[in-house]
Amino acid sequence: MNLRDLRYVISVAELGHFGRAAEACHISQPTLSGQILKLEDELGVAIFERIGKSVRLTPTGERIVEQARKAVQAADDIAMTARAARDPLSGALTIGAIPTIAPYLMPYLLPAAAAHLPNAPLIIHEDITDNLVVALSAGKLDAAILATETDTNLLGSIMLYDEPFWAALPATHVLAKKKQIAPGELDPKTLLLLADGHCLRDQALDVCGHPDLGGGSSADIRAVSLETLMQLAAAGQGITLAPELAVKSARGLTTGLVARKISGGEAFRRVRLAFRRNAPRMKAIEVVAEIIRNATPIAPHSI
Repeated sequence: MNLRDLRYVISVAELGHFGRAAEACHISQPTLSGQILKLEDELGVAIFERIGKSVRLTPTGERIVEQARKAVQAADDIAMTARAARDPLSGALTIGAIPTIAPYLMPYLLPAAAAHLPNAPLIIHEDITDNLVVALSAGKLDAAILATETDTNLLGSIMLYDEPFWAALPATHVLAKKKQIAPGELDPKTLLLLADGHCLRDQALDVCGHPDLGGGSSADIRAVSLETLMQLAAAGQGITLAPELAVKSARGLTTGLVARKISGGEAFRRVRLAFRRNAPRMKAIEVVAEIIRNATPIAPHSI
């Protein structure tokens, strides 16, 4: 048994196909299949059940793959720890970011990171919070930029900044005449929301309240991007909440849309850089956190 064979097993388990796994591992399919057969012979159990061209894990195989992932991750951590000891700020860093942060933060982060971490290029993965937490816990990401707390013992986080929410509404809306809007003035029945799984959805509901979706409310429109919500608001379909970086981004607001500050100081989200507590690239992660703090044009709120 060796790490190479364990990587082959993990690849087949994840892709569900020997041919695609062989391609991902940059070897021929006969070679990959032969190595897995040798491993099964060595262990004396079947890892995969082969049915025609399809393949699936046996119950024993599921437990083996779970352990294989831990073994491979531990080996990768050892290698990364050694590289980090030689030069903690060298080597690519894989950073996750949620969709309501990535498009607006990256124009500030990436140039600053290139200047301050020339030997550690950032690889950005955009996804919803739950998927990023899973990937981070599995060691597939070095860190992740999130707007919620991490509720797992495996992860820690560094506070980055507190980002106020703005109300985005049609220019013809009665509240558009005001410089600031109190949370109680925002009608939750007209609130446009992101789909389930986006933390901004829950944060918007916390600020504006949960709408009663009866009576023809427009709040049952659920988009998968903040840009779509703002387009809908500009078209008169309702109102939405937008984080400050989105409001002040280089793209500017959609024609027909205005943004107004929400008064009271309670309408904000706390943005964090999450990481595995045993992360071997901790020094580089701390530098990334400092770069984000310095590069992001948001006034300190309550850090």
